[in-house]
Amino acid sequence: MQDVLASLFQHAAKTAGVTVRVAVNFMPDQSRTEAKRWFWVYHIRIENGRDDVIQLRTRHWRITDAHGMVSLVDGEGVVGETPVLAPGATHDYVSGCELMTNIGSMEGHYSFAGEDGASFDVAIPFFPLAAPAAV
Repeated sequence: MQDVLASLFQHAAKTAGVTVRVAVNFMPDQSRTEAKRWFWVYHIRIENGRDDVIQLRTRHWRITDAHGMVSLVDGEGVVGETPVLAPGATHDYVSGCELMTNIGSMEGHYSFAGEDGASFDVAIPFFPLAAPAAV
């Protein structure tokens, strides 16, 4: 079952024993293309493959649109949470991104703290944001 769920995610990166998987979907019903607003949702799964308990502290996103405009987003936790993951545990969340172009990309990293209090960064894989041509 775990392999079937993992296959739904299109992009993955593993750093320091932590895997981040991303599935992204364009949302035509939430987009307003006539107003140059395109919207995507992305589902993130964080998998703790380490031998220690870790806690997600902060996030850093680099969002780029088709014109090369870059937005940096930094903040505490993810969707209002700073999840604690035991060895072998996963954490899933869903969020969204709106762009003023029909193509773009996202990438970044999370900062975690281990049981010893030491912090480390985990890569969020690069993933494209692309609306279908017919939209």
